[in-house]
Amino acid sequence: MELFFAIVILACLHSFVLPDGQGDALFALRTSLNASSDQLADWNQNQVSPCTWSKITCDDKGSVVVMVSLSSMGFSGFLTPRIGVLKNVTTLSLQGNGITGKIPKEIGNLTSLTMLDLENNHLSGEIPASLGNLKKLQSLFLSLNNLTGTIPQSLSFLPNLMNLQLGSNGLTGQVPEQLFQVPKYNFTGNHLNCGLNLSHRCESDSGGSPSKPKTGLIVGIAGGFLGILLLGGSVLLFWRRSHKGCRREIFVDVVGEVDRRIPFGQLRRFSWRELQLATDNFSEKNVLGQGGFGKVYKGVLNDGIKVAVKRLTDYESPGGDAAFQREVEMISVAVHRNLLRLIGFCTTPTERLLVYPYMQNLSVAYRLRELKPGEPVLNWPTRKRVALGTARGLEYLHEHCNPKIIHRDVKAANILLDEDFEAVVGDFGLAKLVDIKKTNVTTQVRGTMGHIAPEYLSTGKSSEKTDVFGYGIMLLEIVTGQRAIDFSRLEEEDDVLLLDHVKKLQRERRLDAIVDRNLSKNYEMDEVEMMIQVALLCTQASPEDRPAMSEVVRMLEGEGLAERWEEWQHVEVNRRQEYERLQRRFDWGEDSIFNQDAIELSGGR
Repeated sequence: MELFFAIVILACLHSFVLPDGQGDALFALRTSLNASSDQLADWNQNQVSPCTWSKITCDDKGSVVVMVSLSSMGFSGFLTPRIGVLKNVTTLSLQGNGITGKIPKEIGNLTSLTMLDLENNHLSGEIPASLGNLKKLQSLFLSLNNLTGTIPQSLSFLPNLMNLQLGSNGLTGQVPEQLFQVPKYNFTGNHLNCGLNLSHRCESDSGGSPSKPKTGLIVGIAGGFLGILLLGGSVLLFWRRSHKGCRREIFVDVVGEVDRRIPFGQLRRFSWRELQLATDNFSEKNVLGQGGFGKVYKGVLNDGIKVAVKRLTDYESPGGDAAFQREVEMISVAVHRNLLRLIGFCTTPTERLLVYPYMQNLSVAYRLRELKPGEPVLNWPTRKRVALGTARGLEYLHEHCNPKIIHRDVKAANILLDEDFEAVVGDFGLAKLVDIKKTNVTTQVRGTMGHIAPEYLSTGKSSEKTDVFGYGIMLLEIVTGQRAIDFSRLEEEDDVLLLDHVKKLQRERRLDAIVDRNLSKNYEMDEVEMMIQVALLCTQASPEDRPAMSEVVRMLEGEGLAERWEEWQHVEVNRRQEYERLQRRFDWGEDSIFNQDAIELSGGR
C-alpha cells in the first residue's frame, strides 16, 4: 500500500514539472513571429503554465488557455503549425502585424474557436479548407492580406458564422452561394463573382441580416429595440431637464486628458499633450513633409509605436467640430491595403490633428528625387507595383466607398511606401475635411500645379475624373523620375509641363529619352510604353474621355489597353492635323499680306 501511494505522489509531482503542451506551442509561436527580446519577455519556456504570461487569458481554473491577443505588435515572421495544439482557444487575434507565409491548415484543429482575426498582415497562399472544421466559429477576419485562390466550399458549412471579412486580397472564382447568407460579409477588393452587374453584392448592408431570419428573432429584436427606445427617451428627457442651458464641451486641451465620450470604433482620440510629447513639441527636426493641408511630423508614442502626425491648417468650416468629426469617421471607414489607415485624431479649440502609422520608406516622390547618398533607387518592378497599388487604392475610394471619396491631390508625394515598398495612398479625404460646405461643390481648388485637371482649375468642380488626371501625371513621374512642372527645361527650349514634354517625345518615338536615367536600362521597354499609354489616356483634356480607375487597373493588368490606345491615337492624330492645318493657314495669311504690301509698294514707285 505504501508503495502504491509513493507511486501516485511521484506521478503527481511529475505532472507538475512536465512542460505544458500549451506553453510549448505558444513559445513556438513567439519564435516563429520573430518577436524581439523586449516583446513577450515574460513568456518563459521553462515555466509550467502559460496562464501568467502577458497577452494570454486562461479559463476560471487558470489552467487552460482560451484567448491569445497579439494584435498590432509589429511581428514579421510566420505562423507555426504548432499553433494547432491550442484546441481550447476561443479567440485568436493577430491582426495588424506583418506576418507572412501561409495560414497553417493546423488552425482547423482549434475546434473551440469562436473568433479568428488575422486581418491586415501579409499572409499569402490559399485559405485552408480545414477552417471548415471550426463549427463554433462566429467571426472570421482575413481582409487586407495577399491571399489567393478560391474561397473553400467548406466555409459554407460553418453553422454559427455571423461575420466573414475577406476583402482586399487576391481571391478569384466563385463565392459559395451559402456565404451570401452570412449576416455580415465583405468580399470587395478581390476578383470574385460579385459586385456590379452581378446577382450578389460584394458587401453586406451595414450590420447585415440573414436573408431568411426566423420569426422569433425578428420579434425579439423588434421588442428589444422598442424597449431601448423607451429607455433612451426617458434618460434623454431626464438629462435635458437636469442639464437645461448647459453647453456640451467636446474639445480636449488639458494636459494628459483624453475625452472618450464620443465613440469612434477603432479610432483613438489623443490628447494634445500626448502628441506634443510624441513629436518633441512639434520640433522642426521631426518634420516629414509639408503640403496644402499642413505639416506632417514624425512622432513616437509612449508605447514606442512610431506615428506620423498631420497638423492641419485652414480647417475652419461652417460645420464646426461636429462636421470635422463626421468627416474623420468617413475617412476611418475607408480600409484597403493601398490606403493609409487613420489611427486617431485630436481636437482642441485651436488645433486639429490626425495620427497615421509611420511609413518608414517615406513617399514615392522622395524615392524618385530626394534620395540621400547610398540609398537605393526604386527599381522598375517596384515602380510597376506602385502604379498598380495606387490605382487599386483610388478605385476603392471611387467605387467602393459610400459616399465616394475624391482625393483631389493625387501625386507622387502623396503616395507612401510601407516596409515592403507597397503603395499606400495618403491624404485622401482631407480636402473635404478642411473645406466642409453644405454642398458637394467645392469652390476652393485644392491640389498641386501640374497635377490639376484643366476642368477643375477652370470651374472648381472636382470629380473622380480629376483624380484620374492626377494619377496619369503621377504615372509619368514614376516613369521619368521628374517633377510635373520643371522650369529648368526652359533652358533647353523644352516644355515646362511634364505632360507636354512626354507627349512630344512619344510622338517622336524617343521613348528611351523619357525613362528615368537612374534606372540604367534595367527595365522592359514594352512595359514602359504600356505605362506611358495608360498615363496619356488618363490625362486627356476631356474628363469624359478618361477611363475610370477600375478600367485603369484592368489596363495595367493587361486587359483592354490596345483598344483604348488605338481609339485615342485616332482622335489625337485628327486633332493634331486640324491644329497643323490652322497653323499653316495662319502662316500663309501672314505671308500673303506681307507679299501684297510689298507688291503695292513696288507698284507705287
